[in-house]
Amino acid sequence: MTTPDPDPDRTPALDEHGALPGGDTPPAEGGISGISHPEPVEVRRAWGPWPAVVIVLLALAVSAMLVGMIVVLA
Repeated sequence: MTTPDPDPDRTPALDEHGALPGGDTPPAEGGISGISHPEPVEVRRAWGPWPAVVIVLLALAVSAMLVGMIVVLA
């Protein structure tokens, strides 16, 4: 890994004062615009109506069984 601020004495193409000579330019930044692969389509609705219906029915069934057990024991 290279350091972000290299030693000027060992940097190529620099003059004795550490500056770039007239025609040389520093290397360009390695920027890439955009993304490397397409993003998946955003999910707008995670659950449909059927899982909610099943959960409500199970909750009602458990509640009915608990009420039935209380009635039998009382």
